[in-house]
Amino acid sequence: MTQVAVLSAGSWGTAFALVLADAGCDVVLHARRPEIADRINARGENPDYLPGTRLPAGVKATTEAATALADADIAMLSIPSQTLRTNLAAWAPLIEPDTLVVSLMKGIELGTGLRMSEVIADSTDIDPASIAVLSGPNLAREIAARQPAAGVVACTDHDAALHLQAACHTPYFRPYTHTDVIGCELGGAVKNIIALAIGLATGLGLGDNAKATLMTRGLAETARLGTALGADPATVAGLAGLGDLTATCLSPLSRNRTFGAHLARGLTVEQASSATGQTAEGAKSAYSVLDLARRHDVEMPITELVVAILNGQVTTDQAVRLLMTRTPGAERM
Repeated sequence: MTQVAVLSAGSWGTAFALVLADAGCDVVLHARRPEIADRINARGENPDYLPGTRLPAGVKATTEAATALADADIAMLSIPSQTLRTNLAAWAPLIEPDTLVVSLMKGIELGTGLRMSEVIADSTDIDPASIAVLSGPNLAREIAARQPAAGVVACTDHDAALHLQAACHTPYFRPYTHTDVIGCELGGAVKNIIALAIGLATGLGLGDNAKATLMTRGLAETARLGTALGADPATVAGLAGLGDLTATCLSPLSRNRTFGAHLARGLTVEQASSATGQTAEGAKSAYSVLDLARRHDVEMPITELVVAILNGQVTTDQAVRLLMTRTPGAERM
């Protein structure tokens, strides 16, 4: 039986622990708070993040990272992206050399512009071929309800991707393999920014035409940046690109869309974050993605205006006018 450690016990980590257990894995979920670990072990439920969801018997919880990682064949990291490097300082010595490390995170590190797989490689001795990512249109609450979904497991080592695929394939979750780690990670990071923009549009009462425009041109921004960084442009059209973008932009379950809608209604960044309740990665990644785009001379006007709104440099109404009055040109990706 495949032994899997999932760090940590937020909504996505808990939901994917359920998938892994349903696929036949033995799962240990790392929770920071003892009361969450106790409730999971005693009741088979994480009421703080997925109330009402019964977890399989194959999911156990602990507050000790060493216990979770002991003898783990796969270690899945599901924490806010900007905290990854700090957490790895404590976790890296506990990870066995033959453990496959998987990022469930969708962000770009502030300051360095590194993707999450790159942060793992940069801050540990783990071989990049032993680092994988999982991405796609995977809203935690729908996954926890065992509604049909698909995702992409990407690793430069195709055999490792196949191993991960087998570990999380269930009747309701269909994982596809990929070797384009760059494209899969960028798709997940940029879609959070575009979903934030969709939330802004929703809060302003803009129609479906405007939202479709933001989604389509947001996908073009992802493609341009991905191409500059060496990704396969075709990845943007797949589950980790268009698929993830669609789910995150259209669903009211999306944290980033919810965060953007709160901003459009007049809340400050801090108030919007509090009202959203959980981390909206787009609010942080917008800065690092824009910095990455500028380093590679890639035009990303939607991302640029999201950052300007977050900084208070323009209002949401001004941002709409700025986008609509840009110099007309030919459509391109």
